[in-house]
Amino acid sequence: MFKLTFKNTANLAQRVNTSPIIALRRLLSVHTLTTPNENALKFISKDGELFQIKGSKSIVIKNTDQTLINHSKFAEHLFVQCPGIEELMIGDDFVTVNKDPMVHWNAIKPTVLEILTNHLASGEDVVGTEFQSVQEEKEGGYKINMPKFTYNEEEEEISELIEELIETRIRPAIMEDGGDIDYRGWDPKTGTVYLRLQGACTSCSSSEVTLKYGIESMLKHYVEEVKEVIQMLDPEQEIALKEFDKLEKKLSAKEGAESEATA
Repeated sequence: MFKLTFKNTANLAQRVNTSPIIALRRLLSVHTLTTPNENALKFISKDGELFQIKGSKSIVIKNTDQTLINHSKFAEHLFVQCPGIEELMIGDDFVTVNKDPMVHWNAIKPTVLEILTNHLASGEDVVGTEFQSVQEEKEGGYKINMPKFTYNEEEEEISELIEELIETRIRPAIMEDGGDIDYRGWDPKTGTVYLRLQGACTSCSSSEVTLKYGIESMLKHYVEEVKEVIQMLDPEQEIALKEFDKLEKKLSAKEGAESEATA
């Protein structure tokens, strides 16, 4: 579960891989941090070199986002040279890599480290000049049915307060665990806050717990107008969630049948 505390560094030293890969051209190191999601690792720069300008919004690229991949040689190298990577989330000083559950980290981790250190040494941008405009136009490669809201002055203040809480109290803790959170809006009629979880959060089994008992509880505590928090999912995530629910129901039915047979 992603811990929603302002600082979450107590066990950081234990999670750091102490054998960094050193780039030949410059003494740069990238360390590996585990995340609450066993299929996601956080690769963090430890020498002050950045993947993006400090404080930039995280960039998410899936291996099926060919439109976005065409505008990021960095992502293209990772997807081509490391088969099994499903998604990248690029922060300012870190990259979170989500892999296929059937692929072992030993098969791709050394290559990921090499590509990241070589990229930092090169000083090149992670995306091309047209990437942002393409991303905004395509919604990150997917069309998402995102509601639009119009606020009066009071409602605008509430929306800004929600966004400030997310940016200052929630997002830092989520990012520390290799994820990120994107505020998409607040519905003044229903009190519903719409968010998108990214990076290590997207396929983590504890993401729903984080959403409801962490993020939702904190926002409702500070903003009485907030009644519910909903995660926005892209089509692939919705399909995966439905398939997972089907599998859980089948397993539950099988266990129930076996229990009756042995009773």
